[in-house]
Amino acid sequence: MNPTIEIELPDDRSYPIFVGSGLLSNRELWDQLINTQKTAIVSNTTVEPLYVPTLASLLSNQSVTMTIPDGEEYKSLDTFSDLIDELLTNNFDRSCNLVAVGGGVVGDISGFVAASFYRGIPYIQVPTTLLAQVDSAVGGKTAVNHPSGKNLIGAFYQPSAVVIDIDTLNSLPQKVFVEGLAEVIKYGVIADAHFFEWLENHRDLVLDRDPQAMQFIVTRSCEIKAEVVATDEREQGIRAILNFGHTFGHAIENEAGYGSLLHGEAVSIGMRLAADMSYQLKLTDKETTNRIHDILRQYGLPTHCEQDALNVERVRLAMSKDKKVRDGKLRFILVEEIGQVRVVDDVSEKMLTQVLNQLSSA
Repeated sequence: MNPTIEIELPDDRSYPIFVGSGLLSNRELWDQLINTQKTAIVSNTTVEPLYVPTLASLLSNQSVTMTIPDGEEYKSLDTFSDLIDELLTNNFDRSCNLVAVGGGVVGDISGFVAASFYRGIPYIQVPTTLLAQVDSAVGGKTAVNHPSGKNLIGAFYQPSAVVIDIDTLNSLPQKVFVEGLAEVIKYGVIADAHFFEWLENHRDLVLDRDPQAMQFIVTRSCEIKAEVVATDEREQGIRAILNFGHTFGHAIENEAGYGSLLHGEAVSIGMRLAADMSYQLKLTDKETTNRIHDILRQYGLPTHCEQDALNVERVRLAMSKDKKVRDGKLRFILVEEIGQVRVVDDVSEKMLTQVLNQLSSA
Protein backbone atom coordinates (compact mmCIF):
# COMPACT_ATOMS: atom_id res chain seq x y z
CA MET A 1 0.00 0.00 0.00
CA ASN A 2 1.46 3.34 -1.02
CA PRO A 3 1.76 6.13 1.56
CA THR A 4 -0.09 9.41 1.17
CA ILE A 5 2.89 11.50 2.28
CA GLU A 6 6.56 10.77 2.94
CA ILE A 7 8.56 12.58 5.61
CA GLU A 8 12.01 13.00 4.05
CA LEU A 9 14.80 12.79 6.64
CA PRO A 10 18.51 11.87 6.46
CA ASP A 11 20.17 8.69 7.78
CA ASP A 12 17.44 6.31 6.62
CA ARG A 13 14.94 7.87 9.04
CA SER A 14 12.34 8.86 6.44
CA TYR A 15 8.89 7.42 7.09
CA PRO A 16 5.44 7.20 5.49
CA ILE A 17 2.16 8.81 6.52
CA PHE A 18 -0.94 6.92 5.44
CA VAL A 19 -4.22 8.85 5.39
CA GLY A 20 -7.50 7.22 4.51
CA SER A 21 -10.66 5.40 5.56
CA GLY A 22 -10.61 1.92 7.08
CA LEU A 23 -6.86 1.80 7.68
CA LEU A 24 -7.12 0.43 11.21
CA SER A 25 -8.65 -2.76 9.84
CA ASN A 26 -6.50 -3.00 6.68
CA ARG A 27 -4.60 -6.29 7.03
CA GLU A 28 -2.42 -5.62 3.99
CA LEU A 29 -1.18 -2.39 5.54
CA TRP A 30 -0.43 -3.89 8.96
CA ASP A 31 1.32 -6.91 7.44
CA GLN A 32 3.48 -4.37 5.62
CA LEU A 33 4.26 -2.35 8.77
CA ILE A 34 4.69 -4.94 11.54
CA ASN A 35 7.22 -7.75 11.25
CA THR A 36 8.60 -8.01 14.79
CA GLN A 37 8.02 -10.91 17.19
CA LYS A 38 6.24 -8.84 19.85
CA THR A 39 4.23 -5.63 19.73
CA ALA A 40 3.13 -3.39 22.59
CA ILE A 41 -0.07 -1.45 21.86
CA VAL A 42 -0.45 1.64 24.05
CA SER A 43 -3.87 3.27 24.31
CA ASN A 44 -6.12 4.92 26.90
CA THR A 45 -9.29 3.82 28.65
CA THR A 46 -11.55 5.71 26.22
CA VAL A 47 -9.95 4.68 22.92
CA GLU A 48 -8.86 1.12 23.73
CA PRO A 49 -12.29 -0.57 23.52
CA LEU A 50 -13.13 1.28 20.30
CA TYR A 51 -10.13 0.38 18.16
CA VAL A 52 -7.51 -1.81 19.83
CA PRO A 53 -9.32 -5.19 19.58
CA THR A 54 -9.60 -4.78 15.80
CA LEU A 55 -5.93 -3.89 15.45
CA ALA A 56 -4.74 -6.62 17.83
CA SER A 57 -6.65 -9.24 15.83
CA LEU A 58 -4.68 -8.31 12.70
CA LEU A 59 -1.24 -8.70 14.25
CA SER A 60 0.14 -12.13 13.51
CA ASN A 61 2.78 -11.68 16.19
CA GLN A 62 2.26 -11.66 19.94
CA SER A 63 0.80 -8.35 21.14
CA VAL A 64 0.25 -6.89 24.60
CA THR A 65 -2.10 -3.97 25.22
CA MET A 66 -1.06 -1.36 27.80
CA THR A 67 -3.85 1.03 28.77
CA ILE A 68 -3.35 4.36 30.55
CA PRO A 69 -6.01 6.67 32.04
CA ASP A 70 -7.51 9.29 29.72
CA GLY A 71 -6.51 12.91 30.35
CA GLU A 72 -3.71 15.45 29.97
CA GLU A 73 -2.91 15.12 33.68
CA TYR A 74 -1.66 11.57 33.00
CA LYS A 75 0.98 12.78 30.55
CA SER A 76 3.51 12.50 33.34
CA LEU A 77 6.74 10.86 34.45
CA ASP A 78 4.70 8.53 36.66
CA THR A 79 2.78 7.19 33.64
CA PHE A 80 6.00 7.00 31.64
CA SER A 81 7.57 4.90 34.42
CA ASP A 82 4.49 2.64 34.63
CA LEU A 83 4.72 1.89 30.89
CA ILE A 84 8.44 1.08 31.11
CA ASP A 85 7.70 -1.25 34.03
CA GLU A 86 4.99 -2.99 32.02
CA LEU A 87 7.30 -3.51 29.04
CA LEU A 88 9.90 -5.09 31.31
CA THR A 89 7.31 -7.24 33.10
CA ASN A 90 6.20 -8.60 29.71
CA ASN A 91 9.80 -9.36 28.69
CA PHE A 92 9.96 -6.90 25.82
CA ASP A 93 13.40 -6.13 24.42
CA ARG A 94 14.88 -3.89 21.74
CA SER A 95 13.53 -6.11 18.95
CA CYS A 96 9.91 -5.29 19.82
CA ASN A 97 7.63 -2.71 18.26
CA LEU A 98 5.30 -0.21 19.92
CA VAL A 99 2.05 1.12 18.45
CA ALA A 100 0.42 4.23 19.95
CA VAL A 101 -3.36 4.29 19.44
CA GLY A 102 -5.02 7.44 20.73
CA GLY A 103 -4.78 11.19 20.93
CA GLY A 104 -1.87 13.48 21.64
CA VAL A 105 -1.27 12.30 25.21
CA VAL A 106 -0.99 8.66 24.15
CA GLY A 107 1.16 9.52 21.14
CA ASP A 108 3.53 11.85 22.99
CA ILE A 109 4.12 9.60 25.99
CA SER A 110 4.39 6.44 23.84
CA GLY A 111 6.97 8.13 21.66
CA PHE A 112 9.01 9.09 24.71
CA VAL A 113 8.79 5.51 26.00
CA ALA A 114 9.93 4.22 22.60
CA ALA A 115 12.82 6.70 22.53
CA SER A 116 13.97 5.66 26.00
CA PHE A 117 13.36 1.91 26.26
CA TYR A 118 16.66 0.14 25.52
CA ARG A 119 17.75 3.53 24.08
CA GLY A 120 15.21 3.31 21.29
CA ILE A 121 12.72 0.87 19.76
CA PRO A 122 10.56 1.32 16.64
CA TYR A 123 7.09 2.76 17.10
CA ILE A 124 4.08 3.59 14.95
CA GLN A 125 1.69 6.46 15.56
CA VAL A 126 -2.04 5.75 15.09
CA PRO A 127 -3.65 9.08 16.03
CA THR A 128 -7.38 8.95 16.67
CA THR A 129 -8.14 12.65 17.32
CA LEU A 130 -8.03 15.43 14.76
CA LEU A 131 -5.47 17.35 16.79
CA ALA A 132 -3.13 14.37 16.94
CA GLN A 133 -3.65 13.52 13.26
CA VAL A 134 -2.67 16.96 12.00
CA ASP A 135 -0.06 17.86 14.58
CA SER A 136 1.36 15.83 17.46
CA ALA A 137 1.64 12.45 15.68
CA VAL A 138 3.80 13.92 12.91
CA GLY A 139 7.30 15.25 13.39
CA GLY A 140 8.91 13.21 16.15
CA LYS A 141 8.38 15.44 19.19
CA THR A 142 7.83 13.18 22.20
CA ALA A 143 7.36 14.37 25.76
CA VAL A 144 5.68 14.39 29.13
CA ASN A 145 4.58 17.42 31.12
CA HIS A 146 6.12 18.89 34.26
CA PRO A 147 4.30 21.01 36.88
CA SER A 148 6.33 23.99 35.61
CA GLY A 149 5.23 23.63 32.00
CA LYS A 150 4.00 21.55 29.10
CA ASN A 151 6.30 19.10 27.27
CA LEU A 152 9.40 20.09 29.25
CA ILE A 153 10.74 16.50 29.42
CA GLY A 154 11.13 14.56 26.20
CA ALA A 155 13.12 13.79 23.08
CA PHE A 156 13.07 14.17 19.31
CA TYR A 157 12.37 10.62 18.14
CA GLN A 158 10.72 9.85 14.82
CA PRO A 159 8.15 7.06 14.35
CA SER A 160 8.61 4.41 11.70
CA ALA A 161 5.17 5.23 10.26
CA VAL A 162 2.00 7.23 10.93
CA VAL A 163 -1.37 5.61 10.17
CA ILE A 164 -4.29 8.07 10.08
CA ASP A 165 -7.71 6.49 9.79
CA ILE A 166 -10.12 9.38 9.31
CA ASP A 167 -13.03 7.15 10.35
CA THR A 168 -11.90 7.59 13.96
CA LEU A 169 -12.98 11.23 13.77
CA ASN A 170 -16.62 10.12 13.75
CA SER A 171 -16.38 8.91 17.35
CA LEU A 172 -15.05 12.20 18.76
CA PRO A 173 -17.23 14.43 20.95
CA GLN A 174 -17.84 17.73 19.16
CA LYS A 175 -15.70 19.69 21.65
CA VAL A 176 -12.71 17.40 21.07
CA PHE A 177 -13.17 17.47 17.30
CA VAL A 178 -13.40 21.27 17.23
CA GLU A 179 -10.26 21.80 19.34
CA GLY A 180 -8.28 20.01 16.61
CA LEU A 181 -9.44 22.59 14.10
CA ALA A 182 -7.27 25.19 15.87
CA GLU A 183 -4.18 23.37 14.59
CA VAL A 184 -5.71 23.02 11.11
CA ILE A 185 -6.39 26.76 10.94
CA LYS A 186 -2.85 27.39 12.16
CA TYR A 187 -1.43 25.77 9.02
CA GLY A 188 -3.38 28.16 6.84
CA VAL A 189 -2.10 31.16 8.79
CA ILE A 190 1.56 30.13 8.75
CA ALA A 191 1.96 28.61 5.30
CA ASP A 192 -1.02 28.47 2.93
CA ALA A 193 -3.38 31.37 2.26
CA HIS A 194 -5.44 29.29 -0.19
CA PHE A 195 -5.97 26.61 2.47
CA PHE A 196 -7.05 29.30 4.95
CA GLU A 197 -9.53 30.68 2.41
CA TRP A 198 -10.85 27.16 1.73
CA LEU A 199 -11.50 26.76 5.45
CA GLU A 200 -13.32 30.11 5.52
CA ASN A 201 -15.58 28.97 2.69
CA HIS A 202 -16.28 25.35 3.73
CA ARG A 203 -17.20 25.61 7.39
CA ASP A 204 -20.33 23.45 7.15
CA LEU A 205 -18.57 20.59 5.34
CA VAL A 206 -15.81 20.58 7.94
CA LEU A 207 -18.09 20.76 10.99
CA ASP A 208 -20.28 18.01 9.49
CA ARG A 209 -17.10 15.88 9.21
CA ASP A 210 -17.68 15.22 5.53
CA PRO A 211 -15.28 12.36 4.61
CA GLN A 212 -13.78 14.14 1.60
CA ALA A 213 -13.32 17.32 3.62
CA MET A 214 -11.65 15.35 6.41
CA GLN A 215 -9.31 13.63 3.95
CA PHE A 216 -8.39 17.02 2.49
CA ILE A 217 -7.78 18.97 5.70
CA VAL A 218 -5.80 16.16 7.35
CA THR A 219 -3.69 15.53 4.25
CA ARG A 220 -2.95 19.21 3.61
CA SER A 221 -2.07 19.83 7.26
CA CYS A 222 0.31 16.85 7.27
CA GLU A 223 1.87 17.97 3.97
CA ILE A 224 2.68 21.38 5.44
CA LYS A 225 4.10 19.90 8.62
CA ALA A 226 6.11 17.33 6.65
CA GLU A 227 7.72 20.07 4.56
CA VAL A 228 8.68 22.06 7.66
CA VAL A 229 10.00 19.06 9.61
CA ALA A 230 12.08 17.83 6.67
CA THR A 231 13.73 21.25 6.51
CA ASP A 232 14.28 21.71 10.25
CA GLU A 233 13.78 18.51 12.24
CA ARG A 234 15.01 19.81 15.62
CA GLU A 235 13.52 23.29 15.57
CA GLN A 236 16.70 25.26 15.03
CA GLY A 237 15.02 27.58 12.53
CA ILE A 238 11.88 27.43 10.40
CA ARG A 239 10.16 24.69 12.44
CA ALA A 240 9.48 27.35 15.07
CA ILE A 241 6.65 28.68 12.87
CA LEU A 242 4.62 25.60 13.86
CA ASN A 243 4.41 27.19 17.31
CA PHE A 244 2.10 30.00 16.16
CA GLY A 245 -0.22 30.61 19.12
CA HIS A 246 1.63 28.11 21.31
CA THR A 247 3.84 30.49 23.31
CA PHE A 248 0.68 32.00 24.76
CA GLY A 249 -1.32 28.77 24.50
CA HIS A 250 0.97 26.49 26.51
CA ALA A 251 1.18 29.04 29.34
CA ILE A 252 -2.61 29.51 29.36
CA GLU A 253 -3.14 25.74 29.40
CA ASN A 254 -0.65 25.31 32.26
CA GLU A 255 -2.17 28.11 34.36
CA ALA A 256 -5.74 26.93 33.74
CA GLY A 257 -4.76 23.44 34.90
CA TYR A 258 -4.25 20.53 32.49
CA GLY A 259 -7.61 19.09 31.53
CA SER A 260 -9.72 22.15 32.38
CA LEU A 261 -8.90 23.81 29.03
CA LEU A 262 -8.22 21.62 26.01
CA HIS A 263 -4.92 22.11 24.20
CA GLY A 264 -6.54 23.29 20.98
CA GLU A 265 -8.73 25.73 22.89
CA ALA A 266 -5.65 27.24 24.58
CA VAL A 267 -3.87 27.44 21.22
CA SER A 268 -6.90 29.18 19.71
CA ILE A 269 -6.75 31.86 22.40
CA GLY A 270 -2.99 32.04 21.85
CA MET A 271 -3.43 32.56 18.09
CA ARG A 272 -5.85 35.40 18.73
CA LEU A 273 -3.34 37.05 21.11
CA ALA A 274 -0.48 36.53 18.64
CA ALA A 275 -2.59 38.13 15.89
CA ASP A 276 -3.34 41.09 18.18
CA MET A 277 0.35 41.47 19.03
CA SER A 278 1.21 41.37 15.32
CA TYR A 279 -1.21 44.23 14.66
CA GLN A 280 -0.03 46.30 17.62
CA LEU A 281 3.57 45.91 16.46
CA LYS A 282 2.45 47.05 12.97
CA LEU A 283 3.56 43.78 11.35
CA THR A 284 0.14 43.18 9.83
CA ASP A 285 -3.08 45.03 9.07
CA LYS A 286 -6.48 45.02 10.75
CA GLU A 287 -8.11 42.97 7.99
CA THR A 288 -5.67 40.10 8.58
CA THR A 289 -6.21 40.24 12.34
CA ASN A 290 -9.98 40.28 11.89
CA ARG A 291 -9.90 37.28 9.54
CA ILE A 292 -8.05 35.26 12.17
CA HIS A 293 -10.48 36.33 14.90
CA ASP A 294 -13.46 35.57 12.65
CA ILE A 295 -12.41 32.10 11.50
CA LEU A 296 -11.75 30.97 15.07
CA ARG A 297 -15.21 32.12 16.12
CA GLN A 298 -16.74 30.68 12.93
CA TYR A 299 -15.53 27.22 13.97
CA GLY A 300 -16.65 27.59 17.58
CA LEU A 301 -13.17 28.03 19.05
CA PRO A 302 -12.54 30.35 22.01
CA THR A 303 -10.67 33.64 21.54
CA HIS A 304 -10.56 34.74 25.18
CA CYS A 305 -10.72 33.39 28.73
CA GLU A 306 -13.61 33.97 31.05
CA GLN A 307 -13.26 37.10 33.21
CA ASP A 308 -10.77 36.51 36.05
CA ALA A 309 -10.37 32.86 35.03
CA LEU A 310 -6.60 33.23 34.77
CA ASN A 311 -3.98 35.19 36.69
CA VAL A 312 -2.05 37.25 34.14
CA GLU A 313 1.14 37.29 36.21
CA ARG A 314 1.14 33.51 36.58
CA VAL A 315 0.60 33.17 32.81
CA ARG A 316 3.62 35.42 32.28
CA LEU A 317 5.68 33.28 34.70
CA ALA A 318 4.67 30.10 32.86
CA MET A 319 5.71 31.73 29.58
CA SER A 320 9.16 32.47 31.01
CA LYS A 321 9.69 28.72 31.53
CA ASP A 322 8.59 27.79 28.01
CA LYS A 323 10.88 25.58 25.92
CA LYS A 324 10.96 28.29 23.27
CA VAL A 325 12.86 30.75 25.51
CA ARG A 326 16.30 31.46 24.03
CA ASP A 327 18.93 33.40 26.02
CA GLY A 328 16.20 34.64 28.32
CA LYS A 329 14.05 35.92 25.44
CA LEU A 330 10.63 34.62 24.49
CA ARG A 331 10.13 33.80 20.82
CA PHE A 332 6.79 34.72 19.29
CA ILE A 333 5.50 33.64 15.90
CA LEU A 334 3.76 36.70 14.52
CA VAL A 335 1.70 37.30 11.39
CA GLU A 336 2.63 39.44 8.41
CA GLU A 337 -0.21 38.23 6.18
CA ILE A 338 -2.27 35.08 5.88
CA GLY A 339 0.20 32.39 4.83
CA GLN A 340 3.27 34.31 6.02
CA VAL A 341 4.65 34.60 9.57
CA ARG A 342 7.94 35.54 11.17
CA VAL A 343 9.83 34.75 14.39
CA VAL A 344 10.16 37.74 16.74
CA ASP A 345 12.19 37.66 19.95
CA ASP A 346 12.46 41.34 20.89
CA VAL A 347 8.95 42.02 22.21
CA SER A 348 9.02 44.52 25.07
CA GLU A 349 7.61 43.78 28.51
CA LYS A 350 5.20 46.65 28.03
CA MET A 351 3.82 45.12 24.83
CA LEU A 352 3.56 41.66 26.40
CA THR A 353 1.68 43.08 29.38
CA GLN A 354 -0.64 45.01 27.08
CA VAL A 355 -1.52 41.87 25.13
CA LEU A 356 -1.89 39.62 28.17
CA ASN A 357 -4.25 42.13 29.74
CA GLN A 358 -6.61 41.34 26.84
CA LEU A 359 -6.90 37.68 27.89
CA SER A 360 -10.46 38.09 29.10
CA SER A 361 -11.54 40.53 26.36
CA ALA A 362 -13.82 39.13 23.69
